[in-house]
Amino acid sequence: MSCDQQYPVVVLGGGAAGIATSASLLKRLPKLPILIVEPNPYHYYQPGWTLVGGGVFQASKTRKKTADILPKGADWAQAKAIAINKDEKTVSLSDGRKLGYEQLVIALGLELRWEAIKGLDHYLGTEGITSNYAYEQAPYTFELIRSLKQGRALFTQPPMPIKCAGAPQKAMYLACSYWERARRSENIQVEFCHANDTLFGVSDYLPALLTYVRRYNIQLNAQHNLVAVDPLKKIAMFEDASEAGNLRQIEKNYDILHLCPPQGPPQIIQDSGLNDHHGWLKIDANTLQHLDDPDIFGLGDVIGTGNAKTAAAVRKQVPILVKNLLNHRANRPLSHNYQGYGSCPLTVEHGKIVLAEFGYNGKLQPSFPTWLLNGQSPTRAAWYLKTQVLPNVYWHLMLKGREWLTRN
Repeated sequence: MSCDQQYPVVVLGGGAAGIATSASLLKRLPKLPILIVEPNPYHYYQPGWTLVGGGVFQASKTRKKTADILPKGADWAQAKAIAINKDEKTVSLSDGRKLGYEQLVIALGLELRWEAIKGLDHYLGTEGITSNYAYEQAPYTFELIRSLKQGRALFTQPPMPIKCAGAPQKAMYLACSYWERARRSENIQVEFCHANDTLFGVSDYLPALLTYVRRYNIQLNAQHNLVAVDPLKKIAMFEDASEAGNLRQIEKNYDILHLCPPQGPPQIIQDSGLNDHHGWLKIDANTLQHLDDPDIFGLGDVIGTGNAKTAAAVRKQVPILVKNLLNHRANRPLSHNYQGYGSCPLTVEHGKIVLAEFGYNGKLQPSFPTWLLNGQSPTRAAWYLKTQVLPNVYWHLMLKGREWLTRN
């Protein structure tokens, strides 16, 4: 085997999971040579995009240069990983280099498959079509919300799994809250078209959410999957599976279409043979070690575990993965276990949030006592946490290897 460079640890991905993992490793072993593979010159605080779309944040506050947030002591390959050879223990990069590793951390996230929506093409960000799943489009979301005086607003959600499963309806609630405060609600018809059976996967939070559905007079269309758009005619086409055994094609006119794109695992995972039967990284749900290759670990949106794909999940995964990886390097047992924690701060109105926190099988995992913050009810405390505290936790603690609120 011939390599251009050899590292004890190579981290694929410079998003939240990759940067936080590298920082955590270097906090424990400052002289450990680590290489981060990430092609993007910018790093994004994606949980903030919902608030950008709601007119609360400026988009520029959710982006920093990758070079400015790299952990001290880590090397950076500004290239894309195009192949993983688990037998050779190498990674091939888009710039022609081949890297050797002792341990590999895969934190590649997932892919947004905009192309799966027929007719969308280059129309995203025009003709009333927007999405808070893109940095460039989130400001357009608020522009559309602010300018709509009457008409129909459609909000869509594709089949699971997706990153931040509550984000499609968060965009809807913030829009409805704006229209309510602007006294336009009676003139705007709002529909939530989602490909799932239920509004939210953890039933404990449904009562609070349904209260807002009724308050905003939202029409829920379950098992409606967006498959195509006609941007010039402003028509959205759905596959409707709500009637058992009968798949219908239906069309809906719109003035605003906020869509959530279909999502899936990066192709490199399947090409490398590291995938489970759904194409995601085949990882032990507790130790975060690969089930077939003990020198590979994974975390974040790329892994095939049953947790919610959120930045909050990454925050809990990082110290567990790092401790287990270091135990593995020292030939010690992997003694730390991830319990599936994920969090979804559901922005149900301007100034209030339902802070959903749960783990595997929907088991509630609240971070705060109920007297301080009741996660099953909308609170101003959760809004303050989301808008004021968590961005600082992300930039100044999580990405720096300071692990606040990470104990299981």
